Parts: sequence; C-alpha cells; structure tokens
Amino acid sequence: MLSDSPIAAIIPVNDMDRAKRFYSETLGLPLTRESAEDTRYECGGTVIGLYETPYGGKAEHTLASWKVADLDAEMSTLRSKGVTFEDYDLPGIKTVDGVVESDTMRGAWFKDSEGNILCVVEERAA
Repeated sequence: MLSDSPIAAIIPVNDMDRAKRFYSETLGLPLTRESAEDTRYECGGTVIGLYETPYGGKAEHTLASWKVADLDAEMSTLRSKGVTFEDYDLPGIKTVDGVVESDTMRGAWFKDSEGNILCVVEERAA
C-alpha cells in the first residue's frame, strides 16, 4: 500500500524560471528532472516537484518542511542568501526572531519566490 511508496511535495509556482532560480540557487537543491510538464528537485531522498499555475503562492499554510539538525545554522545560511523568515503571533504559535519553540521542536517559516510557505524544523529529543 501507500506506506511503501515514496512521497513528493508538489508545489505550485507562478513563474517557473524565477522559482527554479530560487530552489536551485537560494535553497541549493539539485535539479534532477526538467521537462515541459515535470520539474523536480531532490532533497534528502525526497522529491519536490514544481508546476506552473496562476494559483502558485495562494495557500496560507506550510507546503513543505525540512527536518534539520541545526536550525540556527540553516537559518543563518538561508538569511545570507536573502531569505526572510516570517513572524507569527497566533494562538499556540508565537515566533521570536522568526523561531517558534516547543518542548518537541524549534521551527521557522519562510516564503519561496512565489509566496509559498516553507518550513525548517529541528526536532528536540523526547
């Protein structure tokens, strides 16, 4: 069944060329497939697919999240490439300098070139 099948994050983008620059240059992901109907990046054994649509960037929730070993280091690297982290003050989620903390994780959200919300998260030992 599905538990044995790989899964991919499929992300809508408004401008494919701009999005490819962001995912390749800013995030440093290797482009593994490119055709008229299929643009893919590899990260940690998982695939991120991009597809062009006028609806890119419309979702107001996280579309993909990376588990990282050192959130502060990842944020520093991303900031050096021009990424801005979002600040939230919502019930149950309040960021400080872009980071939300809980007993089990530390996380930070940012937007890609199209306005899609992405996340980096560091899990804490239970």
